[in-house]
Amino acid sequence: MSSAQDPFYIVKEEIQESIDKLLSTFHQWEHIPAYGQEHQNLTKELLVGCDSIEWQVDELDKTISVAARDPAWYGIDEVELDRRRRCTSTARTQVRNMKKTVVAGKELDITSTSNVNGMRRELMRLPNSHQTDRSNQYAARDNDDFISSESDRQDEELDELSASVGIIGGVGITIHEELLAQEKIIEDLGTEMESTSNRLDFVQKKVAVVMKKAGAKGQIMMILFLVVLFIVLFVLVFLT
Repeated sequence: MSSAQDPFYIVKEEIQESIDKLLSTFHQWEHIPAYGQEHQNLTKELLVGCDSIEWQVDELDKTISVAARDPAWYGIDEVELDRRRRCTSTARTQVRNMKKTVVAGKELDITSTSNVNGMRRELMRLPNSHQTDRSNQYAARDNDDFISSESDRQDEELDELSASVGIIGGVGITIHEELLAQEKIIEDLGTEMESTSNRLDFVQKKVAVVMKKAGAKGQIMMILFLVVLFIVLFVLVFLT
């Protein structure tokens, strides 16, 4: 079977096209300002794309493993097997390097946001200059006649109010952190759903492409290959 009709190379070309498109998006991601909405959207798109391509390469590796058990039956030899392994290894390296860079950039964004939030919290803890000045004025006064019962009552009310504000501030920070955690969970769930959808679309498209490009002989080989792959997966999942 020629390379043009071989299902492996048909799928391999499709994966390489997906990698090339993802690299174009990656170069765009590198040249836009960080911390912006567009940067975050491209980050999400790149991570979903990398996960989808990694899954495709893993599936392609499984077909190589099946063929390696009886290369003669599939009409290939050890040299061809090594060539196919190099193809998948190169594709996986490209995607992993890209994903590693994007993940590092995403973690830097999160760290920077946390630092900003930390600075805001520190500012919230700073004492009020007016209250400090007033306390210093009271401390500097030597005449006890100025310290009346009314001022004591006001000081107590201010202390209670300050304590209440501190409690409310702590609750607000806790709620904010909880909302951020829930937002992260929802974002990860959406990313996983989008990745799964991309995988299903990929399988459907590749089956259609393979059946269209492969001749009658290629279709028969493809059907036999899928039957063997199904049997292998069935044994691995249910009998091991």
